[in-house]
Amino acid sequence: MSFNLYKLFFPCATENYQTSTIVLAGIPMDFTVSFKPGSRFAPAKIREVSIELEEYSIYQDKSLYDKTFCDMGDLELPFGNIERSIETIYQFACKLFEEKKVPIFLGGEHLISYPLIKAAANSNDGEFYVLHFDAHADMRDEYLGEKFSHATVMRRVGEVIGFKNIYQFGIRSGSKEEIEFAKKNSNFYFIDKWDEINNVIKDLKGKRVYLSIDIDVFDPAFAPGTGTPEPGGILSSDFFDILLKLKDLDIIGADIVEVAPYYDISDRTALLAAKIVRELILMMG
Repeated sequence: MSFNLYKLFFPCATENYQTSTIVLAGIPMDFTVSFKPGSRFAPAKIREVSIELEEYSIYQDKSLYDKTFCDMGDLELPFGNIERSIETIYQFACKLFEEKKVPIFLGGEHLISYPLIKAAANSNDGEFYVLHFDAHADMRDEYLGEKFSHATVMRRVGEVIGFKNIYQFGIRSGSKEEIEFAKKNSNFYFIDKWDEINNVIKDLKGKRVYLSIDIDVFDPAFAPGTGTPEPGGILSSDFFDILLKLKDLDIIGADIVEVAPYYDISDRTALLAAKIVRELILMMG
């Protein structure tokens, strides 16, 4: 199967797919967004503002110049066709995982995580775990009659990899039913339980982990450019402290989703996402 991708690059990235372990790819889909659409424009905006970043990370004492990674551009999707888009994303991600790449996906809405994680599950032997950072549990069985929605994505993921393999942090919003379901079935932590991340990291050390980061895990003061902002989130500085604690985990892939650039004229939401991408590149592979 061939894939059509548009080209726009993250700083220090190359087009050399064959020699790169880490690859970036944009997944510009926002077909099921329940409030404010526009996250399909995030991959381009994240790359655009990333030019402001230094290639050097003071946090890690590492430089992007010392890494060989590929930016594949954005995956071309059939606009408005959810079923075909999910299948296209799945097949694309399968190719990456089967070729032993460590991908970082730029969303797009959170539903893209379902085919990405499904591809990781079907392309790797043995179980792995998902660390999910979000304001919302995304554990509804359906939303407005739809099984596939950014509000149901972790419910669908749990059906693929097992709910006990999902660890959810930062949650501060959801329906009563889905919160009860998440508390009963997954490893569920409310926004005030960030200290538990230390124990979770100890438990996951030596195990394969996929990261799914919804930008609305942050307080809207730091990330206003998102489709479903939820007051009361984590500070960006605190999140970077947590992110760097994950460097000893075997991270097989990651996604950053739900940046909606048009709702943030300052671009600080996209810049925050770009900085997370930089740190992930230096941590992974």
